[in-house]
Amino acid sequence: MKNIELWKPSKFSYNNGKLGIGPNVDVTSRLMTGRIAEQYNRFLPTYAKGDLLDLGCGFVPMYLAYKDISTSITCVDWGNTLHQTSHLDFEMDLNNPLDLANDSFDTIILSDVLEHISNPKLLMSEIARILRPGGNLIMNVPFFYWLHEKPFDYYRYTQFSLRAMAEENTLAIVTLDAIGGSPEILADIIMKHLHEIPLIGKPICWLIHQVTWFFVHSIGKGISRKTSKNFPFGYVMVAKK
Repeated sequence: MKNIELWKPSKFSYNNGKLGIGPNVDVTSRLMTGRIAEQYNRFLPTYAKGDLLDLGCGFVPMYLAYKDISTSITCVDWGNTLHQTSHLDFEMDLNNPLDLANDSFDTIILSDVLEHISNPKLLMSEIARILRPGGNLIMNVPFFYWLHEKPFDYYRYTQFSLRAMAEENTLAIVTLDAIGGSPEILADIIMKHLHEIPLIGKPICWLIHQVTWFFVHSIGKGISRKTSKNFPFGYVMVAKK
């Protein structure tokens, strides 16, 4: 990872050893960001190790969470990314074969990237190629979520398509879980419609976010979990080579 000294929090914050919602996240995206942070708090300590590749890394928002549990960090993204590129070790178009050697990495992070890839099957086969035996892919994708980073937003993946792509490339599923359910989806949609209302839009969104976050972590936890089976906000997957 280049220019580590210039790194600063973006999508995620990092406090008391945990990822949280970062300072640059708009209120309308905080539910998704918070849910994603929870998943990486679960899986990074167990499955991140050794030589780590952050693929489609952007601002490298999880840097603090994995820097002490990996022996090296390689950052790759394409030159047309909407994010800054000062931390990139390599600029690559992830729709093409990756100029990286076979069996190069123990861990690959692919966070909020696969939906932006027009040739996802090729990328998954490349991930399997460059992972070392025993290495882990840790990734997440949205499902019921608005179009973003347009026009480079191509797909939404069900758990079945994620499983099929992993297994086609001889990656064993360690875990494949939904991230959030109907309460998060409904709140997210409402906020994204209200936030442009002058004066009152953003305060209302902040209230909706706070109430929804409390609800899905207390009395509504079961509702979120149950509805996620048919109405997933997104997915997280860990797969092993």
